[in-house]
Amino acid sequence: MKIFKTVVMLVVVIAISAFTLNTSKGYKVGDTASDFKLKNIDGKMVSLADFKEAKGFIVVFTCNMCPYSVANEDRLIALDKKYKQKGYPVIAINPNDPKVSRGDSFEGMKTRAKEKGFTFPYLFDEGQKVYPMYGATKTPHVYILNKDNDKLVVAYIGAIDDSSRDENSVSERFVEDAVEALIKGKKPKKNNTRAIGCSIKDKRNWK
Repeated sequence: MKIFKTVVMLVVVIAISAFTLNTSKGYKVGDTASDFKLKNIDGKMVSLADFKEAKGFIVVFTCNMCPYSVANEDRLIALDKKYKQKGYPVIAINPNDPKVSRGDSFEGMKTRAKEKGFTFPYLFDEGQKVYPMYGATKTPHVYILNKDNDKLVVAYIGAIDDSSRDENSVSERFVEDAVEALIKGKKPKKNNTRAIGCSIKDKRNWK
């Protein structure tokens, strides 16, 4: 009887895993990224093609509620202020389903952006179609895109820096180092790091 119960439990665990794991691998460094069109907090639809003068983008999947995202908001504002004029603006995207994470509603996004004084677009991935395409799994999760003629090439994937919660403990600034390299026409020395944050809330994985 104990063996039978053990086997049943094992089957249940495997079945649950099969339906909850994100099997989409998304982009890798060197891949060409597709553009998207998502609603900004001002109600306007925004795509990367709108930024005619941009040399690339710091695309970050983030949200209102995750403590890791909150801890990185000032860093995102600083990155945008430093690199927007150099051709690499920050584009923030909320990938969470508000039915799973109620604090991540579109109205909540507008409130959070106003409170923090976001200097960059804060887009809503309604229908959760963009984040799986990229392969994002956490908030925050950064993808640096670099323009190469008419293509957007993924140049970096991962964390903002090496201190996910405490900015005062940062010793290596991954995104800054990568963008600085791209500005000089070089490839980033470190182009892939581990994103640390909250898992993206997708109703398809949270049933």
